Order: sequence, then structure tokens, then C-alpha cells
Amino acid sequence: MKKIDFMDLDGKVLRTFLTILEESSVSKAADRLSVTQSAISHTLGKLRYVMGDPLFVRSGQGLTPTERALSLKEPVQTVLDGMRALTDERPFDPQSEEIEISIATNDLPRELIFPDLLRETRAEGVQLRIDFIASGVPDPDVLRSDRCQLMLTPLPPDGPDILQKRLLNSPLMIFFDGTQRDAPNSWEDYCESDHIEVRFPDGRSARAVMRGVDQNQIRPPVVTLPHFNAIPSFVKGSPLISTDTALMKQGPLSELDCAPLPFECEPVSIYMVWHQRMANDPAHRWLRKRIEEIAARLRS
Repeated sequence: MKKIDFMDLDGKVLRTFLTILEESSVSKAADRLSVTQSAISHTLGKLRYVMGDPLFVRSGQGLTPTERALSLKEPVQTVLDGMRALTDERPFDPQSEEIEISIATNDLPRELIFPDLLRETRAEGVQLRIDFIASGVPDPDVLRSDRCQLMLTPLPPDGPDILQKRLLNSPLMIFFDGTQRDAPNSWEDYCESDHIEVRFPDGRSARAVMRGVDQNQIRPPVVTLPHFNAIPSFVKGSPLISTDTALMKQGPLSELDCAPLPFECEPVSIYMVWHQRMANDPAHRWLRKRIEEIAARLRS
């Protein structure tokens, strides 16, 4: 049998290790990497042999990392970052490369920007593949772990290694069905209205973007939903209202009536966010520029 040593640990093997660590599951890691479970199991066997440690032990329906596996997380990520940096100054031609990226965002930025981006770039012969994941209220570790390479969010995470750029700025509006009710015309009327609200999987509310108002006075929502696309089905034919950015009128809430808030509230900005390891990657720079161009069209 051929002896396996550290030279067998290429970038794909290390990426597989981090994915298993993040997903705590061979099947979920296989789905995320678009490979078979047997391929993941084979790679895990190689890692165990080289590291001299089981790395993961079965626990219920998932896998629990050993102390050795946990201690390897940051060194492995550092190695992968270094390998990526080797290509930062490479010649880059978007027509000659297949570009794959995972983007964390919610309904609004996804629908406003990326359909146009995909149509335009593929018409130019660019092989762009995008994997979207829901961002909710985003955690910087999603970028640090390379679970995604870009975020679009109104709530950018903080960190010395996290970079951001504002793309869009928009006031908050009230969305409603004008055949069923008028828009609230005062703070009191707004607080007493029946609200619909988006709540993310981590339990935090989309109301986090409402700054400078006392949300404790607002009546608890009648309906909470996991994403913005579901709002129109509940608002149409009812007196429910939803508070969302004016940009929603160009996206998921285009079918609803809208009116300004009857009180002062700070506008909402949408930011493009990435980890510093991606700052000089030519494909990433190209993609950020294309996103900025579409955002500029939306602003105009």
C-alpha cells in the first residue's frame, strides 16, 4: 500500500475537512461540495490516516469534532487563504474562467441585483455560478470560514478583517393593500395596526433595521414569516401592514401599495461585505464591480 503523507493534503482535501467541521455531517458536506458521500468518506479516511486522529466521532444523527479537529480549524483556513493569495495577481479573463461564488443575502438584494447580473454576464459568455444562502442577521464567521465569499445585507457584521461598501440607501415604507385600508397616518395609528414581520432562523427580527424609534410601543406581529417573498400573500385582502425599505417596491413587494412612515426613522443602507482574503482576488474584484454597476442603475 502506498504510504500517505502530508503531501497528499491538497486544497480540496483541506476544504473538505473544513466543510465537514462546519456541517457536522458527511451528507451535508457532500451536498454543499456537490460530490458523493463516498467521496467525502474517502477524503475523511485519508485525513484520519495522515493526522493520526479520528477527527470526528458519530453523535446522534451528526458528527462531533475531536479536540484535534477543532485545533486544526484555524491553521487549515490559514493554509487555504495562503493558497488563494498565490493567484491574486494572476491574469484574469472572465470569459476564460468558470466563476463560482457563494453569496449570503436575503430576498431583496437577491432579486434586485442578481437576475440582471446573471443574464448580462452569461450573455457575455461568462460562466458564472452562484450559490445563495440566507443571511438573516449575518455573522462574520460565515465569511471567515469561507462558507460564503460575499454578503449583501443592511446589517453588516463588524470585524477588523471584514470589509464593506455601501451599495444602496432607501427610506422605510409601509406596505399594505389599498383596497382594504389606508396607510397609518400617525405614530399611534401605526403602533395599533396589525403587523406582519420577517423573522430569521436565528430568532432575530427584520425590524432590526428600524433605528431611532421605540419598538416596544408597536403591537406584536400577527404573522411572522421566514422570508420577504411571502409577505404579499398575507397582506393582500387583509388590513395587515408590513414595514420594509422602499426598494421592496422594485422587488418582492411590487404588488402592494406603499406609503411613507408617519414618523421619523433613519433610512436603511444595503452593504456589500467580504473578508479581507478576497480583497485582491481578481475574480472577486470583477464581481464586486459588476454588482456596483447594477446598484448604480438602481439608484438612478
